[in-house]
Amino acid sequence: MRCAKKAERLALKTLCGELELYRDYYYCRECRYSESPLDERLSLTNLPYKMTKGLMLEAAYYGQNQSSFTDASEMLKRALHMDINKETMRMITEGIGRIVFETDTKRAAYVLENMHEIEFKWDENKKSILYIMTDGASVNTRIKDENGSTWRENKTVIAFTNKDMIKRKDGSHIITKKEYAAFIGSAENFKGHVLNTAINAGYCKTSEVVIIGDGAAWIRNMGNELFPEAVQILDLYHLKENIYSYAKYKFANNEKEYVPWAEIFIDKIEKGNIKDALQLLPEEEKLPSNIVNLRTYINNNIDRVDYPKYKEKGYFVGSGAIESANKVILQRRLKQAGMRWSVRGAQDVLSLRAKVESNRWESDVKPLLAAS
Repeated sequence: MRCAKKAERLALKTLCGELELYRDYYYCRECRYSESPLDERLSLTNLPYKMTKGLMLEAAYYGQNQSSFTDASEMLKRALHMDINKETMRMITEGIGRIVFETDTKRAAYVLENMHEIEFKWDENKKSILYIMTDGASVNTRIKDENGSTWRENKTVIAFTNKDMIKRKDGSHIITKKEYAAFIGSAENFKGHVLNTAINAGYCKTSEVVIIGDGAAWIRNMGNELFPEAVQILDLYHLKENIYSYAKYKFANNEKEYVPWAEIFIDKIEKGNIKDALQLLPEEEKLPSNIVNLRTYINNNIDRVDYPKYKEKGYFVGSGAIESANKVILQRRLKQAGMRWSVRGAQDVLSLRAKVESNRWESDVKPLLAAS
């Protein structure tokens, strides 16, 4: 019998530090019998970057959490004494983010295609409200579009119920459980992510659904299609901003004139006197592109501005939660000074950010990498 032995040394990075593994291979040329390390049983096969999946998950967590991949690399070194350079941190973070995004996209397509099969168990006895808010914010990329701009719009959705809130002494609220999704792309492709986020937050189990948006047509149309039973509300604070911007233009930034006019207009809107408010506006006027035509804006949202009714029912009328979501999901990580992203890389990191802020890292991210 002609037997041979082959030895191999492997340096493997783990959560417990770097390990040196010595593996022996035995084989016989005559009978072809062989013995080799139990790599599959030990989950050592096909490991990229020569590190365990547990360490890759930890690297991805820091990669989406810190303000840059350089900071993530330094933080990992301080926390685990593991030296992983910023480029490897980026590749790991974006790689795991891509797995998450592709899984979420498949799920979004499934729920959208099968939305007619959603089983509704409305909470008829208790006043439970599901809030859905969505908005867009731009991220700077390395690729110019057909207009020469490198900016791409990321659409973020947040969903939560009034049962997941704690009221502070000052009257404000803390939302204890939130569901997020973030998507760089068209409203059409975003719809499934919105529906899936709503389902995760309790859609079809509450007694009411309320959608709050800034008046954009894509938000109105999406709400009508996905949640026909919902109450849609034009964000009051966004409306106020547009009213003040219009007033400043109308009165050439003369504060003594535009402030009283804006306050009178807002007072009429908040009291439900929409017709009286519209009488303060000309029938037609030419405005700069950065000034909203208030008459058109309000008429387009005429069935979403009944604020006395909304307040009577105890609904929120402002979208502060989605404004905060844009800061938490997008701005804090992807809009640091000088940052420019590939579109794909930005999406990968945003997908991980949404999972972390939805408290779904353990349930959604870890199992996906373990199965890959």
